[in-house]
Amino acid sequence: MNPLTEGGYAADLEANQAKRRDGFRLPIVKFRRRKEEEENMPGKGEYENLDEVSSTHGEVTIDTRNGLQQLEKDTSEDTFTVEDAVEAIGFGRFQIKLSILTGLSWMADAMEMMILSILSPQLLCEWQLSSWQEAFITTIVFVGMMVSSSMWGNICDRYGRRLGLFFAAVWILYFGILSAFSPTYIWIVLLRGIVGFGIGGVPQSVTLYAEFLPRKQRAQCVVFLEIFWAIGTCIEVVLALVVMPTLGWRWLLIFSAIPCLIFAISCKWLPESARYHVACGESEKAQNTLKKIALENNSPMPLGKLVLPENTEKRGQFKDLFTPQLRLTTVLLWFIWFANAFSYYGIVLMTTELFQAEDSGDANFCSANQKDHALFKCYAGCKYLNRKDYTDLLWTTVAEFPGLLVTMLIIEWLGRKRTMALEFVVFSFFTFLLLTCGGRTWLTIFIFIGRAFISGAFQAAYVYTPEIYPTTTRALGLGTCSGVARLGALLTPFVAQVMLKSSIYLTVSVYGTICLLAAVACLLLPIETKGRSMQETGQTTQPQPR
Repeated sequence: MNPLTEGGYAADLEANQAKRRDGFRLPIVKFRRRKEEEENMPGKGEYENLDEVSSTHGEVTIDTRNGLQQLEKDTSEDTFTVEDAVEAIGFGRFQIKLSILTGLSWMADAMEMMILSILSPQLLCEWQLSSWQEAFITTIVFVGMMVSSSMWGNICDRYGRRLGLFFAAVWILYFGILSAFSPTYIWIVLLRGIVGFGIGGVPQSVTLYAEFLPRKQRAQCVVFLEIFWAIGTCIEVVLALVVMPTLGWRWLLIFSAIPCLIFAISCKWLPESARYHVACGESEKAQNTLKKIALENNSPMPLGKLVLPENTEKRGQFKDLFTPQLRLTTVLLWFIWFANAFSYYGIVLMTTELFQAEDSGDANFCSANQKDHALFKCYAGCKYLNRKDYTDLLWTTVAEFPGLLVTMLIIEWLGRKRTMALEFVVFSFFTFLLLTCGGRTWLTIFIFIGRAFISGAFQAAYVYTPEIYPTTTRALGLGTCSGVARLGALLTPFVAQVMLKSSIYLTVSVYGTICLLAAVACLLLPIETKGRSMQETGQTTQPQPR
């Protein structure tokens, strides 16, 4: 249907005119055609008044070339926020395109992280490393991420989300390829640490993405990004299965950096956040961005003046994370993110370790008459991952997809807090079941379910965190949470790869207990963000009824 016909706009207006925010009714008023368009169209004349909201509102012209233009009466007394505009415009073609663009960064991140569980066992044998040196190859990446996460958040709050993401992608691409030429252990550690420094900026894609999403679709869309993460991890395992036996780990590092190149190029089409422009006091740029989105989605937007928040010069200040309204939330979120990363990367690293132990013939490691360290007696030498190991690793990696589906189904029903708590509890339960040791099949099933739920809890945290922080500190808030998460991730190799060789019981108990405590922390969060608008400044952040 032609969007300039009466029926086409009637359908659009009916979908938008009922939207409200804090008692404010969006100013959808009557529309009319341009004179030059009326001459070539049936049904000449003005549209009937579809929604006479306010006598102060003027008429607007539908202009498919320049978007919506205000005519005749002055509506400067009317105001709206970016939140109002995002809700009025709704979900459409623009958000779908943005999902793909930000998903590319998520896929690149997943491949760079998944390679850690494949690279470490290979170098352990090839360079005859100790278990501590093997663990440090993984740990150094997370050290770089931890150091840089807050810095990238500060950059994105001060200079823009798009600029920060572009430089992060170029950084990962350059040093990721350079690390493939590492001649010694010291060089691989140094260069992979620098790669980790760049990876610390990738989570800011979630900040940009969430700021363009209406409340109704925000949770499902942010969780939807997990599809790209899951695809990235599966591609990495398949790539390793093909490349490692023939070309080796150096070519695997080069091929794994290609998604960063694709994302860096695609940043040309990545929009800057309208919320960021408003926080900078650049209302004209924000309004132009919103008009382009409205035109792309074929939707009207509110009339009037775009409201700027107070104190727009105060952006990206660390102390704002510890205001009375946010202090408890920040501390609890830091522990939740720590537990997420510690447990998620722990189960990923344990998978290859446990599969190698099974292949060595020490499957009954939980026997009452067998000491824990007997499980890993074969590690006096070393063992390369074989085709069966890669196949089972792929099966456990596929667990990310059902974890995503479960999270999408329950996050709007249970809310963000209860969803995270439930998934932490389920992960703990199936982690403890690893001690039952029913053989390779049951081991794979328990890891599959555990990984599904911990990946879901991780993604739910990505939904909650941008929603709880105001625009002026949103990127910094997410960045600090990501930085604390990397602290958990840099510690987990010494549990999953070093402690596991001494005591399977102690290792499983550490992961299970930390996630049970994280479940409690989720329930203690003071604000449930389900159905809550994204705040522009910290001054408007108020606890909502639980």
